[in-house]
Amino acid sequence: MNISNSFSISASALTAQRLRMDVISSNIANAETTRAQVVDGKAVPYRRKMVVMAPMKTEFGQVLDSAMGKTQASRGVKVTEIKEDASEFKPVYNPTHPDADSEGYVYMPNVDILKEMVDAISATRSYEANVTALNASKAMITKALQIGK
Repeated sequence: MNISNSFSISASALTAQRLRMDVISSNIANAETTRAQVVDGKAVPYRRKMVVMAPMKTEFGQVLDSAMGKTQASRGVKVTEIKEDASEFKPVYNPTHPDADSEGYVYMPNVDILKEMVDAISATRSYEANVTALNASKAMITKALQIGK
């Protein structure tokens, strides 16, 4: 493995974690949004979104060719999709709310602020770990260049 590959690995992870933080921020900002979209003339609450990541190299042939030096395959992580959480909306009894149904229930988004904060801390820690790995690679390259002096 070329030492400069560590830069692309860390960069891909930094990009993925940044997108994950953006999606988490969107979830938190819309935790009380009862009219995110209109479906069949009826207002539908915001639905929580989640980031799905996967390694860039998944096929055995790519890994083998890269290990044998035939190709320079990309390494790291990529975001494969941003999917919506299929869990049910939370019914809250509030007959005075403009979006209340005939029984007085308002359906709130399926966003759990506690879960989002835990995910935000996890994404932040992952981002910090990748910055540390990037700085360690930079320090190793700098030291290697100083050996030749």
